[in-house]
Amino acid sequence: VQLQASGGGLVQAGGSLRLSCAANGFPLDYYGIGWFRQAPGKEREALSCIDSSDRPTYYGDSVKGRFTTSRDRPKNTVKLQMNSLNPGDTAIYYCAATRGSWCPSETDSGPLLFNPFNTWGQGTQVTVSS
Repeated sequence: VQLQASGGGLVQAGGSLRLSCAANGFPLDYYGIGWFRQAPGKEREALSCIDSSDRPTYYGDSVKGRFTTSRDRPKNTVKLQMNSLNPGDTAIYYCAATRGSWCPSETDSGPLLFNPFNTWGQGTQVTVSS
């Protein structure tokens, strides 16, 4: 089972990117799929999760209102639409799957937030220039 994030690149501040998370070997339909990022020298940050009923959860205030996650069932992918990007969004972006169909709650943090995700993909680099 492998996940692969794609769609990263270089974009100017104020621009948009859409990331995609694809699976090799299993259907994403039944799992919560989360998006995370990690910038150099910083801790990994949880951004969002979408459960098997397509209900999204967003973590923290840094991306609320700018990032949107959605599921494309025919393509077996989960998207992360990122708008109004700024240099602070520069990071490697990862997707991950939970052990079940659900997502951690908005108020979860630390192990409660990260431990449910047991399948991680390779990341994609997003660089936002000023």
